[in-house]
Amino acid sequence: MTSTPPVTGSTAFLTAYHAVLAAAWPAGTTCTDITTPWGSTRLNSYGPQDAPPLLLLPGGGATSTAWYAQAAELGRTHRVHAVDLVGEPGRSTVGERPIRTVDDLNGWLDALLDGLGAGPVALGGHSYGGWIALHYALHAPHRVRKLVLLDPTGCFAGFRPGYLLHALPMLLRPSAARTRAFLEWETGRAPLDPGWLRLREAAAAFPSARPVTGPRPSPEALRGLDVPALVLLAGQGRAQDATRVAAAVDRLLPHAETAVLPGVSHHALPLYGPAVPELNRRMREFLSTDDHERRP
Repeated sequence: MTSTPPVTGSTAFLTAYHAVLAAAWPAGTTCTDITTPWGSTRLNSYGPQDAPPLLLLPGGGATSTAWYAQAAELGRTHRVHAVDLVGEPGRSTVGERPIRTVDDLNGWLDALLDGLGAGPVALGGHSYGGWIALHYALHAPHRVRKLVLLDPTGCFAGFRPGYLLHALPMLLRPSAARTRAFLEWETGRAPLDPGWLRLREAAAAFPSARPVTGPRPSPEALRGLDVPALVLLAGQGRAQDATRVAAAVDRLLPHAETAVLPGVSHHALPLYGPAVPELNRRMREFLSTDDHERRP
């Protein structure tokens, strides 16, 4: 992994955020703020205005900019909307009504889709964003045409204890140095994009709300989910056991395709590594084909 000088403070964060947008996102990307009862939500969007909508949720602390490796590719056939999570680092702002429960998260996404004026959308998420996306699909399956989960955490299996142990210093006292050390450990010092690394380091100084957490969805709820899903797992991820997660998905989600991507870690998704072309190919083919025939 290439080291970058640590940066802190809101000015450094905004500078790094817009630098990633300018350098890594395709020309023609637009920024939109949608007001909801839970706050104003920033979306960075790319693709034809009249194309089917694809809403992408990042992992915790990652911001919408993390989808730069997918924006141009998927923006050929979809209107890609990458979201800054309310209460997390990014350009979204917390409103008077805080997000404290899964019901709040679902209400926020309901309001966000209403603000977009979108019909059923394809919904994707990485890590914590995958956890949110799965809960929303269970809440409003009629509003989710397809579901894409990239190494989703807390959905089908627990975290590895070693992952939580290494993350603890960063979580208890966030700093640029601790963020960098954790990412270096989890990714095996993969040469991540320096601009994105600078943004992740700057996010350590960003005021964040406590994320909503909770138990995994029940097996009964998952077995009843009638939404086509694609679950792509990090073969070298340290957050969870990819083989165990894949087995759980195969057992619990009746309309899911599952694949383990070799040579990529949890935090390298969705932006870095030899697995990215394969990830993009699988996402593109899954999203562009006709909806799967659903079981009665």
